[in-house]
Amino acid sequence: MTVKTATAPTDQLSGEYQVEQQIGFVLRRAHQRASSIFESVMEEFDVTPTQFTTMIKLQDAGEISQNRLGRMAAMDPATTFGVISRLKKRGSVAQRTDPDDARRVLLRLSPDGADQTSRMRTAATRVTRETLAPLTIDEQKTLLSLLGKLT
Repeated sequence: MTVKTATAPTDQLSGEYQVEQQIGFVLRRAHQRASSIFESVMEEFDVTPTQFTTMIKLQDAGEISQNRLGRMAAMDPATTFGVISRLKKRGSVAQRTDPDDARRVLLRLSPDGADQTSRMRTAATRVTRETLAPLTIDEQKTLLSLLGKLT
């Protein structure tokens, strides 16, 4: 009895392993493209993608705990702490102690942070549009849907 094993689509393309056909390599290249476009489009705001995501999540959620914000933005606690520290230093984020639980820190955008986030949100639509520009609209939807299954 012969056992057939499934071959990955990349193996079928070349017959041998080629790093350029591997998911990690392709995702890294796509990430480099998106990051470069982000830096160009968002240059005036002087924010990192992680800071941007944090501010967008705060704008969407309103006042929330630092722990919850980290989970919503897909950051570990140490990264969340560092990002929030930098945003507080810039005056973009305000914090207070939760009156119901003194151990919990509640975060919200400052008025300046809220204004900047609204302006960034408008500019950020260009990042996705330019990153996905080589694809048709249907391909863009398919790619985002498939990548969503990996997360």
